[in-house]
Amino acid sequence: MRHRMSGRKFNRPTAQRKALFQSLAKALLRYEQIVTTLPKAKDLRPYVEKMLTTGKHGTLADRRNLFAKLRDEELVAKVFGPLAARYSSRNGGYIRIVKCGFRQGDAAPMAVVQLLDRCDDTETAPATV
Repeated sequence: MRHRMSGRKFNRPTAQRKALFQSLAKALLRYEQIVTTLPKAKDLRPYVEKMLTTGKHGTLADRRNLFAKLRDEELVAKVFGPLAARYSSRNGGYIRIVKCGFRQGDAAPMAVVQLLDRCDDTETAPATV
């Protein structure tokens, strides 16, 4: 029984599942918006939000721990620089998940995962006609 156990296994071994979330997190932090399946998006949210909260603290140990997870110095600098400044006044809730229909081949529910307050967000940017 799976009482009080959180997270999904996605029919993958632990190493593959960790690699999956590392890859999704890197893509989300790099592009600030990705499209994936809804269950993956729901499990990705706490993984990335913990990274962004760590980036707001700004200690050297936090930077090294984040590099151990991401293995990309450019993304670590982005988390500790512009993203930490962007979310300095926000107490969590850095990610938006928007359902966007079903995938053509297998009818899997899809979702758009976005970082909030993006500069090219339709709510803040002027609409182009």
